[in-house]
Amino acid sequence: MTLSFFDQFLSPTAFGIPLIALALLLPWTLFPTPTNRWTNNRLLTLQSQFINRFTQQLLLPLNMGGHKWALMFASLMVFLITINMLGLLPYTFTPTTQLSVNMALAVPLWLATVIIGMRNNPTAALGHLLLEGTPNALIPVLIIIETVSLFIRPLALGVRLTANLTAGHLLIQLIATAAFVLLPLMPTVAILTSTLLFLLTLLEVAVAMIQAYVFVLLLSLYLQENV
Repeated sequence: MTLSFFDQFLSPTAFGIPLIALALLLPWTLFPTPTNRWTNNRLLTLQSQFINRFTQQLLLPLNMGGHKWALMFASLMVFLITINMLGLLPYTFTPTTQLSVNMALAVPLWLATVIIGMRNNPTAALGHLLLEGTPNALIPVLIIIETVSLFIRPLALGVRLTANLTAGHLLIQLIATAAFVLLPLMPTVAILTSTLLFLLTLLEVAVAMIQAYVFVLLLSLYLQENV
């Protein structure tokens, strides 16, 4: 029974072919197509207002050089939110519960921010590895610590997103299983458990959106250090 809880995180296959690529491409078909009309439908208007508001808040601390990333950050934000929200539906697969998928998103984007910093202003980029006024005896130790923390950043991005979504899915399945088992034995307790499950589902909806926002926000902070 314990092992079956983790079956939901296995990549679905059909005729031996992994379907994770289909799960990653499917959300793009759900986005409304922009039009050139002054008045659009309500869904497209709501999406445009959300993206504009998010982009303004995200790029507020960045200079003009960082504004070139607006399209990429907004697209990544909408993509992650869509995948996380679709993963809360029954009998669906959430690609962002796979560490490999999250690392494939985190590592190239983090590496791009580092390369931009090294190319545009290498002195300032390397200056983050050593604080001003550091005693000479601590310089080698601090450089090693800051270097390790720099390379841990993409791992932290991927693990944070994976752990939060995985924990939420497991908790929902555990409580749902408990409510199903308790229903014929103790209906009152089963109803209370179902109420808890409903509240937890609402919390997971918020977590799905917040974790996507945090992922993109941290990338923007890394970019801020290098532009």
